[in-house]
Amino acid sequence: MKISGKVVVYNHDNISTDQIIPGPYGYIKDMKEMAEHCLEGADRTLRERFRTVGNIFVAGSNFGCGSSREYAVIVLKESGVQAIVLKSAARIWYRNSVNLGLPVIFCQTLPDSIKEGEEIEIDLAAGTIREFATGVIHQGEGPSDFVMSMYKEGGIKPLMRKRVLGELPER
Repeated sequence: MKISGKVVVYNHDNISTDQIIPGPYGYIKDMKEMAEHCLEGADRTLRERFRTVGNIFVAGSNFGCGSSREYAVIVLKESGVQAIVLKSAARIWYRNSVNLGLPVIFCQTLPDSIKEGEEIEIDLAAGTIREFATGVIHQGEGPSDFVMSMYKEGGIKPLMRKRVLGELPER
């Protein structure tokens, strides 16, 4: 599975779920409306940058720390983010991203070297990220086969629906 696009870079550590979607917006039922406040607690310009600059979000370590809000992943997807490159993520946020079908790849080098707006290609199966402008290939940590199957189907629910309906073979 390959994902290409331009990057929005916010190379900061310890971005909490409260910064991804601040608590006062948790009452909003419409996820598109809630997404209007995506990452507002970290940097109010990020949401607009997803619209105008790129669809791949690059950040630092311990992304998604804090609470286990699923909508901290949903608002990123609703904002147009198609993949995320991180140095590391909080375990429960990462699992929510897998369950909801938002591809995440861990890479220690890319966040420090990439510039906003540059185009990259992520090869999830190989765990690599290629910068188009320079040709540099960063070796990251690709997902397991099981996680990859969830990404391919759009998350755990679509995967399990297909399995229950017999559209996918059991592993």
